[in-house]
Amino acid sequence: MGALLAMIRKEFQQLFRDPVMLRMALIAPAVQLLALGYAANLDVDRIPLVLLDHDRSAESRRLVEGFTGSGYFELVGTADGPAALEPWFVSGRAQVGLVISRGFGEALAGGRRTTVQVIADGSETTSASLGLAYAAQIAARRNIELLERRRGGPARRGAAAGGAEVVPRVWYNPDLRSRWFYVPAVLAMVLMLITMILSSMGVVREKEIGTMEQLIVTPLGGWQIIAGKLLPFAIIGLVDLFLVIGIAVGWFRVPLRGSLLLLVGLTLLFVINTLGLGLLVSTLVRTQQQAMMASAFLVMMPMIYLSGLLFPIDNMPPFLQLVSRLIPLRYYSEILRGIFLKGAGIGALWPQAAALAGLGVLFLTLASLRFSKQLD
Repeated sequence: MGALLAMIRKEFQQLFRDPVMLRMALIAPAVQLLALGYAANLDVDRIPLVLLDHDRSAESRRLVEGFTGSGYFELVGTADGPAALEPWFVSGRAQVGLVISRGFGEALAGGRRTTVQVIADGSETTSASLGLAYAAQIAARRNIELLERRRGGPARRGAAAGGAEVVPRVWYNPDLRSRWFYVPAVLAMVLMLITMILSSMGVVREKEIGTMEQLIVTPLGGWQIIAGKLLPFAIIGLVDLFLVIGIAVGWFRVPLRGSLLLLVGLTLLFVINTLGLGLLVSTLVRTQQQAMMASAFLVMMPMIYLSGLLFPIDNMPPFLQLVSRLIPLRYYSEILRGIFLKGAGIGALWPQAAALAGLGVLFLTLASLRFSKQLD
């Protein structure tokens, strides 16, 4: 046990003497979460809106005020005719166009049905889909206001159509804030990036500077060398976890509804996976540069693409869906979102925990066997 503690102490001393590695371990996670946390945001507001108003009536002005007053749209200009709309979209100055036809106000005053046209720039699919949804919401609200004016009293949503009232309700993320969805995923990617790259580069560095042979001739056993190399990075991973949780909760206001202790325990299972993969990468390369490139492009990028963070797993081909079951990031991202947003406990997350434990044992065993063979 004393030899193992000495090995761990040596690793920390070596890490603290390397300013590049130290910055990568402690400063990079915070910077990455702040940068990616702001970038990974699909919430769209103040969408540039261009107006083509053929009616120019009081009712058309009220409709436009409904668009600009909602906070979703920003009126950036007006067009004189249909042909004048396209330059706004081609130049990127507008993403949504509102076209009000002649007779709009007269039709509303007479209680007749009328329509307005909303044009969206389909090259920006997120802004286009949200812009159309916001426009439909504003139009529905405007219809209710007109009905209330005619009846002289409050009207419920859906009453104008004479049908059943639909009351939508969203659980766990009532405002549908995309940042609440993406920040836990970014936390998982940052933790994976730091622990995997540090572990792979830490082992390869011993080969580069020629100290691996010195470790081999010491009384340390193979398992002690492996544990001594990996445990410091596991501790750094936990320090980074608390750091990024503080940023996610304190800065981005993502709610942590579940148990922090459970999150730490399941994070340890995930770190076992990333350390095992980092050790495995270190046995396949000879330099720190190769270790970083292999970790980033051969391991982490496929894991991110197949984990469900960017693309829904259900939309993938069946073969890739099977491959995704071997991706630890898939299960850890489900754990993070379950604990952060749903307040889920171990009763709901035990399948993900079991998968992480099984994969962690598999990766760490394969890496240890190959590393021990190189020591021999």
